[in-house]
Amino acid sequence: MDLRRRHLLKSGLLLGGAVAGGWALSTVARSQLMNPCLAALPPELAGHELMAQVFEDLDPTLLRDVHVHLAGTGDSGRGIEMTPRMLSPLHPAEYVQRLFYLNAGCAHEDPGRVDASYVDRLHNLVEALPAGFKLMLFAFERAYDEAGRHLPEHTAFHVPDAYARDVARGNPDHFEWVCSVHPYREDAVDALEAAARDGARAIKWLPPAMGIDPASGRCDRFYAAAARLGLPLISHAGEEKAVHGAGGQELGNPLRLRRALDHGVTVIVAHCATMGQDVDLDAGRGAPLRSSFDLFARLMGERRRGRLYGDISAITLRNREVEVVRALLRREDWHDRLLYGSDYPLPGILPLMSPASLARAGLLDATAAPVLEQVRDHNPLLFDFMLKRLLRDGRHRFANRVFEAARAFPNA
Repeated sequence: MDLRRRHLLKSGLLLGGAVAGGWALSTVARSQLMNPCLAALPPELAGHELMAQVFEDLDPTLLRDVHVHLAGTGDSGRGIEMTPRMLSPLHPAEYVQRLFYLNAGCAHEDPGRVDASYVDRLHNLVEALPAGFKLMLFAFERAYDEAGRHLPEHTAFHVPDAYARDVARGNPDHFEWVCSVHPYREDAVDALEAAARDGARAIKWLPPAMGIDPASGRCDRFYAAAARLGLPLISHAGEEKAVHGAGGQELGNPLRLRRALDHGVTVIVAHCATMGQDVDLDAGRGAPLRSSFDLFARLMGERRRGRLYGDISAITLRNREVEVVRALLRREDWHDRLLYGSDYPLPGILPLMSPASLARAGLLDATAAPVLEQVRDHNPLLFDFMLKRLLRDGRHRFANRVFEAARAFPNA
């Protein structure tokens, strides 16, 4: 485990211990760990020159954040489920995750209306975005076994399609929604067709958590329906740390997504597989582990046109290698197949991102770092967008079309 990961784990366990033990966090500790959840940007930030710079030359009607999570505890009675482990200090890792996630979404201090507070915060944040900029809100499927049976003991959390649909309908000027349907369900195709009728723009999978093997023949009927309906698949690839579930890490191997591509499905590889290692499935028995990102790059090389994309959500988290960010900036031949995503609420978890560290690595102007930190205190969504717009490696930056991500969703 590298020093950065040890620091994050130590910070999280200290916070969990403090809360579980009923200890008060100092003001300094809270300021370093906890999202202050401030409201609208003050005039000096709203009018800062960087604001105009990051939106310059962009078509706001094409701007999309293709990776936004909905979350809650289920207190709304609208179907959100959360494993009891996340509510118990006896499971400190998951307990601390819940504390961080809900604080990041500013829903941690409103007992009885956590679900509603999370959505209220999203409404507050999008007010600072230009008209036309839309967030793609994720439903999140339960875990299932190979026979299509629900596995409640392996389901970390569940956000129903109907919930994501209804939240998006509450603010159609700024929200769209992404369904999440497990392909092993007996009614998977029916559920996918219903989601398409209800305006879903894409499908979200997290294979290790949900117990989905994207290379399995059990997915074929689902892939045929997705291709017929024109619904892209946004699938996690690479190592998964945030959500525990039914499957192993091998299910996140980016090469396992070839089967979907071969069936005509548009595939968006979440995070560009920028963390972890996977078996090189092309190397035969006893194959070595390779960087997941290298395998993603191989896939991008095979599928030079059409249906393969990567989203750039989470690439600036401190558990990613700086050189991976540098590689994505330099691969300008990929930029028409990269899509902007924030992985919200993660940008609101303060220890996970450091503009100052990116500046020290030469990927960000040092004068921008303190401005970005101030923006994050008020609006983590805007912070993430600004950060990725301002990333530089010499002359290399992400092209405008990376952020004008609506082009990847023909039904939008």
